[in-house]
Amino acid sequence: MDAFVIQGGNRLKGRLRINGSKNASLPLMAATLLTDQPVHLKGVPRLADIANLRRLLAELGVSQGELASNDQGLDLSFRADDASKCHAPYDIVRTMRASICVLGPMLARRGQARVSMPGGCAFGDRPVDLHLRGLRALGAHITLEQGDIVAHAPVSGRLKGARVFLGGPFGSTVLGTANVMSAATLAEGVTVIECAACEPEIVDLADLLNKMGAHVRGAGTPRVIIEGVKELHGATHQVIADRIEAGTYMMAAAITNGNLTIDNVPLDALMALNDVFEHVGVHVRAVDGVKPDSMSATVEVSSDRVLRAAHVTTQPHPGFPTDLQAQTMALLTLAHGNSVITERIYQERFLHVAELSRMGAQLFRQGPTVVVSGVRELVGAPVMASDLRASASLILAGLAANGRTVVRRVYHLDRGYEKMEERLKSLGADIARVDDRDLPSDE
Repeated sequence: MDAFVIQGGNRLKGRLRINGSKNASLPLMAATLLTDQPVHLKGVPRLADIANLRRLLAELGVSQGELASNDQGLDLSFRADDASKCHAPYDIVRTMRASICVLGPMLARRGQARVSMPGGCAFGDRPVDLHLRGLRALGAHITLEQGDIVAHAPVSGRLKGARVFLGGPFGSTVLGTANVMSAATLAEGVTVIECAACEPEIVDLADLLNKMGAHVRGAGTPRVIIEGVKELHGATHQVIADRIEAGTYMMAAAITNGNLTIDNVPLDALMALNDVFEHVGVHVRAVDGVKPDSMSATVEVSSDRVLRAAHVTTQPHPGFPTDLQAQTMALLTLAHGNSVITERIYQERFLHVAELSRMGAQLFRQGPTVVVSGVRELVGAPVMASDLRASASLILAGLAANGRTVVRRVYHLDRGYEKMEERLKSLGADIARVDDRDLPSDE
């Protein structure tokens, strides 16, 4: 199993480009099940989650081709030419939660679907009941059999448009919105999704669906309206930039008191993060000026030598993203004063707290809130990654820490960041990927 060995203290300097969005690519790839014609996706990142979903789509009868591979990602083609395969098995689905995205498209196009209950990061309960509620509203018959979600379209063979409410106790559901919106494109009549997720990844999915011949409007707002059509066709689509990757590298610049130029930054999707940055003393300057709806900007990131404390509460978009909570906590461990971080999306998403404490962070958790008392420095230590974003937070802490940090189980990181150690090394970090069997037993 791989680990990262980091010698902290180097200021990051240089330039890098943000890759295509993982969280956008997965529902886009699942949407290729909605037609038997070719769909081309450009700028897909090279990640473990992408590879796993490609493997699942192949299992579901989707032939694939690699049209190009360059520094801007993969250009992939998909064609769902075997509609007889409708079972998404446990051995693939358990590797990532986003596998549930195939449920709606497969049900709408093939009239049936069998999908194993999904896996993914282990930081708390993330039920799929809202997905199933939405599909049932469209007329689907759904049962649970031997750990599989088994769904069938109505006797007519076609889902029916309906009014669907997707609000949950912690806000709207991104993957649930993607599932219901995709399924509704082939339903008979009009579907109205109320309390839809507003994330930019949903807007990107709607853009692809419309290119394929769907009639989707309102994406990016709490109400999405879909007029069903009889069939969809092929299309070509460019994946949006990854806002979480962008935010992570911005914080890498800040926590090391470095200076980075970052290309392909979806600034328009990061307003909540930039608001926190302004309070903390992190400066993000758009090289060509701020343009309306900028989803591919070039920015320069620097920071004050002494960072200030901040209050951060995660919320559904356009609020502060839960996927940047752990990285922000790492940054605020070195801020002057007491910061307060409250998690409103996944209230158990704090597995990184104990590991950051091993590095000298002063953290006090009370329920969904962590009080961060800034320290003068972090100290290197052996730590264990527990999930994707927690992995990133520990690496950020290691970059800034005094001494040597060993981060184990970085396979979590590979689900969402492409060759992070190589990219950080090119910016001046002292970081290496090693086999943890080669490490001393006390690390």
